[in-house]
Parts: sequence; C-alpha cells; structure tokens
Amino acid sequence: MENIENRKEHTIMNEILQTIAKHPVIPVYYHDDSQTCINVLQAAYTGGIRVFEFVSRGPRALENFRILLEYKKTHFPDLLLGIGTIKTAKQAEDFIEAGADFIVSPIVLSSIAAVTLDKGVLWIPGCMTPTEIAQAEALGAPLVKLFPGDTLGPNFLKAIRPLFPNTKFMPTGGVDVEEKNIRNWFDAGVFSVGLGSKLFNPPADAKDYSWLSERAAKLFGWIG
Repeated sequence: MENIENRKEHTIMNEILQTIAKHPVIPVYYHDDSQTCINVLQAAYTGGIRVFEFVSRGPRALENFRILLEYKKTHFPDLLLGIGTIKTAKQAEDFIEAGADFIVSPIVLSSIAAVTLDKGVLWIPGCMTPTEIAQAEALGAPLVKLFPGDTLGPNFLKAIRPLFPNTKFMPTGGVDVEEKNIRNWFDAGVFSVGLGSKLFNPPADAKDYSWLSERAAKLFGWIG
C-alpha cells in the first residue's frame, strides 16, 4: 500500500511540473483585500496563466488563500495555486492542509522538505549559491528558485547549470517584464520564471485589470 501511495504522490508531483513546463510564467502576488486578489487571479487566468503563487506576506495570507482556492476550484479548476514565502515547517503544514498545490520558500530547510516532498507536495526552495542548490538537490527538490533573480542574472545560471544537470531552475525577484530580459533567462535554460512587483505595476491610465491579461499574454508570446 505504501508503494502505491508513493507512486501516486510522485505522479501528482510530475503532473504539476509538466503543467509548469507548459505554462512557465508564474505570478507571485499578495494583497490584504480578498476581492482584489480575485480580480488579479481572474485577469491573470484570462492572460494564459495556469500556475499562480500567492505569498504568505501579510496578516490575511491564509484566509485569503483559502478564499482564492475556493474561487479557483469553482471557476478555474485547471489552475495550480501554490503558496510562497514559506519559512517554517508549520507554515508549510498549514497551507498544505488548506489545499496548496505547491510550496515555495526563500530558503533551504530540511524540515520543510520533510512535510512537503515526503508527502508528494512539490517544494521549490530558494537558493543563491551552488552550495544551497546542492543542499536542495540532496533533499529531493526537483525545481529550485534562484533568488534574488535580478542579483544573480542569466549569466550565473549559465555558469552553474552544468554542475546540476538534473535540477530545474526558476528565477524570482526582480525578473523584468520586458522581452530581452525574459528571452535572456530562457536562453540561459530556466524551466520557468516567477514575476512579482514588475508584473503587477499598472499603467498610469489603468481602469481595470485588462492590462494584466495583456501583459501575461505578451510574456507567453516572448517565450514561445
């Protein structure tokens, strides 16, 4: 029975990785207001986003995550909704219990691996050095967040990628929403990109969230 469960959990994790591979632009977002969160999720989905990272950076993070999860189950059942900025095993447990599809951390911590990867939940730890990447790899993380992305840059990935041929990479933090930057990252060999504040900076004349849909669609065009 245990082997069957392990195979099932491994299959689910692989399916999540396959979805990320098909839709490698991942918004990274938080807001205290739940309706604003829903509006952003709607616009992102309309623009082609199928993997969305909410972040635990405010007092209503867990509450709003549960609201978003219920909304996506009803309206966007094919959307993967994960949680980021997870720094403790307890946080990971709380959001896994709530229904997170994946967990993202700014750090490498074995106790988080123990409550995520051991249960078949995809964990994406944040790394800045080859030593941290090696630690994440040893813990079983198939996908690593390069953080902060703008400090490391595509040339860093080109230099270290041959050392870790079996690890996938996702830069997050300062990744710019312009064609040259996005193409440089994918030319360097990233698996996906996480986009935060620069993705969500609205134009001066914005009246709704249609600009977010258009921006997301444009990003996918640059990758494709």
